[in-house]
Amino acid sequence: MQAIEISQPGGPEVLRLAARPLPRAGRGEALLRVMAAGVNRPDVLQRKGAYAPPQGASDLPGLEVAGVIEGGELDGTDFAVGDAVCALLTGGGYAEHCVVPVQQLLPVPAGLSFSEAASLPETFFTVWSNVFDRARLAPGEALLVQGGSSGIGVAAIQLAHALGNQVLATAGSDEKCRACEQLGAARAINYRSEDFAAAVKEFTGGRGVDVILDMVAGDYVPRELQCLADDGRLVIIALLGGARATVDLNAVLRRRLVITGSTLRPRPVEFKGAIARKLRSVVWPLIEAGRIRPVLFRSFPLAEAAAAHALMESSQHVGKIVLEVDPRAGQQPARRAAAAANLNPASP
Repeated sequence: MQAIEISQPGGPEVLRLAARPLPRAGRGEALLRVMAAGVNRPDVLQRKGAYAPPQGASDLPGLEVAGVIEGGELDGTDFAVGDAVCALLTGGGYAEHCVVPVQQLLPVPAGLSFSEAASLPETFFTVWSNVFDRARLAPGEALLVQGGSSGIGVAAIQLAHALGNQVLATAGSDEKCRACEQLGAARAINYRSEDFAAAVKEFTGGRGVDVILDMVAGDYVPRELQCLADDGRLVIIALLGGARATVDLNAVLRRRLVITGSTLRPRPVEFKGAIARKLRSVVWPLIEAGRIRPVLFRSFPLAEAAAAHALMESSQHVGKIVLEVDPRAGQQPARRAAAAANLNPASP
């Protein structure tokens, strides 16, 4: 099969198209023919040598895909060979085939193309795990999303809005702020021209928000504590602004604030499987009803992964960037047996 390798740590140019043996599905795994793969910030970090795959994971980048099941251990599941699925991976998505634990499979939502479906798993697994499980965002509470125009951001805004929460977001331009508001943010703040902490306090009448989803950290943290309501929760999922911050612990104690964080990639299959089940029952119906929609900024052929990474690092995009591994990635998949007939050619 063809795959994108990281030839050495470095810039986008170190990504190269190479031939790799077909992976073999192990116990509890499915083999997928990949139609499309999402591009995410962790892929960029891995390319730079700053985010090594967990032990036993593929060395190929790629944390989310959509494709067709070609085989594997499917007994006891409601999946079958030929099904159109999307999946969260620990690596290996930038390739024509990959293997994935069956617990991490989700059906391609009705009405979506493979490319659209490939943009969903990494972001929605991350948002659900951190905003709803870890930070316990409750109905009627307010959420601030830092980086609202990112892939994570557009997922968090739409999901929280669909579930009845008030959402605020930050972004780096007025155009991106307008995009966030079109997706459901009640107020989007241009962090380049506004003090986001003051803007949040003003918009909420001095109360603040209940939960903050933060991908920046660093010197954002003390300002974020000012944005939180009493009993508020700050959940950190990335460190784009640095790994150190000075925190007023008196405010943490006095106002009963929670500072937490997580990484999803090294968590066990059972943990990710529980998230997949929750997404299938709560989030997938919202997607199929059109209340949440994929936000694709641009797609690239697999061989142009370097260009996709360059775009990711430019931060010019709103939403997701996708690699189309198969020319049919933009098509909506057929269902069940038809998928096997139309999209399951013989393996190379």
